[in-house]
Amino acid sequence: MTSPPRADAVTTLLRDALADPGTAWSLGSFGAIAEFMRDPDEATLPLPDGRMGLATERGAIALAPSPDLRPVAYETAVATGWNHAVALCLPEASCAMNRRGVVTELGPDRDAGRERDRDAILFDLGLGLLAVDACVRTSDPEAIACLRSGVGLPLFDPASPIGRQLVALSPHRVFLARVGRIEVYAPIPGPGGTSPEGPHTHVLPKLLRGGRTHAATTPIPAGWVPCAGIHPAHPYKDMMGQRIAFDVARHDAFQTLLDRWGDPDLLAAKRGGDLGPDSPVSNRHAQAARRVAEVQARYLRGETVEADPELDEDEDAANHA
Repeated sequence: MTSPPRADAVTTLLRDALADPGTAWSLGSFGAIAEFMRDPDEATLPLPDGRMGLATERGAIALAPSPDLRPVAYETAVATGWNHAVALCLPEASCAMNRRGVVTELGPDRDAGRERDRDAILFDLGLGLLAVDACVRTSDPEAIACLRSGVGLPLFDPASPIGRQLVALSPHRVFLARVGRIEVYAPIPGPGGTSPEGPHTHVLPKLLRGGRTHAATTPIPAGWVPCAGIHPAHPYKDMMGQRIAFDVARHDAFQTLLDRWGDPDLLAAKRGGDLGPDSPVSNRHAQAARRVAEVQARYLRGETVEADPELDEDEDAANHA
């Protein structure tokens, strides 16, 4: 069980992140993810039932922190430098959602982030994921009829009418986990389209087939499953991944999070220490931490850092592409 001081620290972490428009959020699994973000001047509304979270006209996020929620701050080496995040993890034994394997009608979404969406009908897409139920929601009669015609079939079954009409119907996407939910209201981009700025989702069948909860490059402790993520402002790129001038304050802010919520062994490796013989940290993750330290030092010295052609882009980047 989480001690009261730690529980208070987790709550503070979540509330501070929600209050910061420069912080983005994700919820999902490897191959199926919902992302929530907002503009600094974008109007927000509290959730109607007092839950931790907020809603905008483009999406909503609701959080339900439990005593066993464990934040894990980490950095991963990428060709352009590094990525960073705070994974919101639950024990593998208590993270499971419903793992439905076929499209299933769930009824009105009484927990919707906005009152006006609570009579809309929620459908689980049946992706069978461990820690997230990827759902859609609609009040449109045509969309409801289409979704009902695919109930009982896998989403990607050739006999299902849903897959080929989902873009045109563009229902709300609602991703659910034990730690909360993210709702996305923007239309689904068509083939070849790009994700909109703001809340959006990705469902990537090729990645889903791997059956993994997270990228191999993400250093999640054994026995824990990342269900959601906090993505604080990055020092050299904006929310859409575009380069910006290096921001030392952003860098320092995440290092503070890393000191508080990061893996101590990985932190030691990043700072030049050796892994002990009993360390659960893999050599792969330790080497990545050292590469991150090296490139961060270059940025802090004011050097111009180009992409490293010998280093692949972070595997998890494909999950957000």
